[in-house]
Amino acid sequence: MPQLNPTPWFAILIFSWLVFLLVLPPKVMAHTFPYDPTSQSTKKPKTESWTWPWH
Repeated sequence: MPQLNPTPWFAILIFSWLVFLLVLPPKVMAHTFPYDPTSQSTKKPKTESWTWPWH
């Protein structure tokens, strides 16, 4: 029965793991995000009361 011969399937398994572990991570990590989040200032913004024109 050819399905029980591990020779071709073992090579395919090893090659696929090599691709997943050696080729794909650098490609995925090379992507950049559309914006770089910057730290917000610690100053509290000055809030002003709302001026209601009908009062």
